[in-house]
Order: sequence, then C-alpha cells, then structure tokens
Amino acid sequence: MSGYLLAIDQGTTSSRVLLFRTDGTVVSQAQKEFPQYFPADGWVEHDAVQIWQDCLALCQQVLERSGVAATALAGIGITNQRETTVLWERASGQPLARAIVWQDRRTADRCAQLKQGGHEAMVQARTGLLLDPYFSASKLAWLLDDIPGARARAERGELAFGTIDSWLLWNLTGGAVHATDATNASRTLLFNIHEQRWDPELLALFDIPAALLPDVRDCAADYGRTLPTLLGAAVPVTGIAGDQQAALIGQACFSPGMVKSTYGTGCFMVVNTGREAIPSRHRLLTTVGYRLNGEVTYALEGSIFVAGAAIQWLRDGLRLISDASETEALARSVGSAKGVYMVPAFTGLGAPWWDPHARGALLGLTRDTGIAEVVTAGLEAVCYQSLDLLEAMVADGSTRPTALRVDGGMVVNNWLAQSLANILGVRVDRPQITETTALGAAYLAGLQAGVFESLEAIAQQWQRQSAFEPCLDEDDRRARHAGWREAVAMVCRR
Repeated sequence: MSGYLLAIDQGTTSSRVLLFRTDGTVVSQAQKEFPQYFPADGWVEHDAVQIWQDCLALCQQVLERSGVAATALAGIGITNQRETTVLWERASGQPLARAIVWQDRRTADRCAQLKQGGHEAMVQARTGLLLDPYFSASKLAWLLDDIPGARARAERGELAFGTIDSWLLWNLTGGAVHATDATNASRTLLFNIHEQRWDPELLALFDIPAALLPDVRDCAADYGRTLPTLLGAAVPVTGIAGDQQAALIGQACFSPGMVKSTYGTGCFMVVNTGREAIPSRHRLLTTVGYRLNGEVTYALEGSIFVAGAAIQWLRDGLRLISDASETEALARSVGSAKGVYMVPAFTGLGAPWWDPHARGALLGLTRDTGIAEVVTAGLEAVCYQSLDLLEAMVADGSTRPTALRVDGGMVVNNWLAQSLANILGVRVDRPQITETTALGAAYLAGLQAGVFESLEAIAQQWQRQSAFEPCLDEDDRRARHAGWREAVAMVCRR
C-alpha cells in the first residue's frame, strides 16, 4: 500500500497543499496567498485560473521538497471554500468571468425578492438552507444573466458550473471529470438533501439549466486520475468535501452531538446530527455532514462570515499590527477589550442573524481605547459570535456539548482559545494536528483508497494537544454577552 496522501486545501485567502503519512502526521506543506478583488460594495471575486495554477504549483512543490514521488501517493483529497461559484467553457476550460466568492452579497436583492414571493419555506425544506446570497444558486444565475450569451450557451451544454472543488477536479483530470461531492452540492441551494439529487423545481426557481451541473458523488469515491504530466504520474483523486465538512471528519466528530468549530477567514460551527436532518428554528443551516457508501450523515451548521478576516483587516486595512501573531501578546496586555465591541459585519452578518445589509462597527470607544483594546475586541467578537451559534444549536434540540473541538489558524492563539472557553462556558479542545480541514480531505482519500478500514480507525488517530477549561465568573460572562447583543442590535436590521 502506498504510504502517503496528498491534500489540496483551497481556502478563501490562500491555497495550501499538505502531504500526510497514513498516521496523520505532516511530511511537507506549502501555502500561497492570492489576491482578493472587491469591484463594488459587497462584491468579492477570485481569479479561478490563478487558484488552479497556484494549487498545481503547490502540489509540485510539496512533492519535490519531500522527495516523495507521485507513484507513492495512495490518493489525493480536495477540500475547498464552499459556495464560491465558477462558470467555465467546456471546450477551452476557461472561466467566463472571475469566480464569485461565498462572501459576495451582490444578489441580496434577488434573494429578498424570492423571500417576498414566499419561496423560502420550500427552499429550506428541500435544501436545509436559507434564501441568502451566501449560497451558489443566485451567484450562478447572476453570471448567466450578466455575461452576454451565457444563458443560451449553458442551455446548449457548452458551459460548466462548479464550486472550487469541481473546478480543481476538472483541471486535474484534464476535463475528463465534471463532478462534485454531496457536501459541496448541499451548499448550492439547488440540491435536495433528502433525495440526494439536483432538484428540478429549485433549478426552475433560479432558472439554472441542468446541463451546467456536475455529477454528485460520495465524499470518498472514484473521482478519476490526474493527468500524468501534472505530477509525474496519474494519481487517483479519491476524496472531496467542503472545508467545514472536511474539518468535521478531520476532528473525528462521527457521533451525533459532537461539535467542531473552525476559525479561519470565517468561523463555522458544525454539530453532527446523525441520520436525522434536523430542521432549524433558529436560522442555522441543515446540511450534509458527509456521505459515505451512499449513506448520509447530517449536521447543523452556524456560519460566521468574518473571523480571521477581521484580524486581516486590522493588519492590512488599519495597519494596527504587522502580523496576526502579535494579537496574543496585545490581548494579554489588557486582559479584555474593556467594553469595546467590534461587530465585524464587513459583508453582512451570518447565523443566526442573516442580515446581508449589516455593516461593521466599533462601539464603546473612549479616550483610553488603544490598539490593544481594538485588537482584543476583534478576537472577542469571534468568541461572542461562537456563543450565539452554540446557543442556537442547543435551542434547535442539540445537546449542550461537554467540549468543543476547535481548529483553524486562529486557535494557535492560546489567549483566544481560553477566551472561547470562558465566553462559551465549555471546555475547548485543541487537537494535536490543527490542520484538520486538510487532514479530513486526506482521510476521505484514504478511505476510498483502502488505507483506512473505517471511520472508527480514523477516530483512533485523533489526539488532544491542549484543553482550555472555562474560568470566567458566570455573571461577568452574561454581562459581556449582553453588551455584544446590544452592539449587534446597532448594526442589524433584524
């Protein structure tokens, strides 16, 4: 059996590739940030061609650095920023426009019109999602309407739609495979999560030609082989999952009630609900956790649009820091934000508010407020938003967890991890391997390739590095959260 698994982790602000041994340890990794395009208020775009070129170069770089030949790879797993929408020409493989990113809000009015038309109940019942510009369907419809001739070409079968996983897979296989997995499909507003198929009524609602759509497969499945010229050998692609579902797998949250929260550009909290697709009464998302051997495990998810992106803004926009690593020392120097609240609604608010028109704010400023307090407020905003999600999950019927498994670039910050435990009132567990999104993709690839016999075998590999126990007075915790709720009310229309 080949001894290595390659994971492509294509995120919102950077692309990463990691080479894993089958015991989950990292052999080599490489990462590259790429430009963000903001052509109008609330618009966010990516260059899909650059993303593909970066991912390929990183794969080549990682293999070269490690001295591992492509023939030694058991499989490749792909995990990706979800909902980001790519429309390309099948014949040439060239995108017709920049990719519209999940954060983009340009279709807010269209989604509002569909809500006013009474469609949200049907959409939510079939997809588990809300009518929001976050998801792919309205973005794809916008591209078809905005690009001259695109709709007619789509109906003739000349064009292809995909989220980033499909786009990378298409290029890796030289256009031989146009497919996606059930988790990414479940984030489009076009996929019936109960019947596990593209829904004709949803396609009609958004006026999306079925000829555009990729084949939907299990998360661990045969996705074809890479062109031999790309990596030096034809390597099987055997696993795909959207980034948050991949992190759920990487965190070994395989039992109902287990919760993970990933802190990257955004924050995404996901609880495993087993074979039951629990409808949310508190504006969370019912989604596919993973699909293996045709069997679906469902999840409830709360999505925060801005987490690490707020720290990136403090670095690049306000230039208060030169590197994200500085935030821990600054937060320790003041202990708390001292009544300052940052509501990072730069592209609207996600769960449980779902207000695409909300915009960011800094509140509670005094003459004593300095850089440390503003930076700390950015970190604390992540904690308060996480508490909002956790409370909504419990209100929807999920049991209150005894521990929260965390991952993502932000949680290397010990102050933030402890603050999360304090604000949530729950133990926070940080795993030995924090690259859980990429690890989840590798696990899926390994399942299909026969490296791992079962989910139970994967679960045995999970190890806790650190545990952060809550140590904040309950009255203080409630008072801080009340202040956060007041701050949100200042910017949110709901």
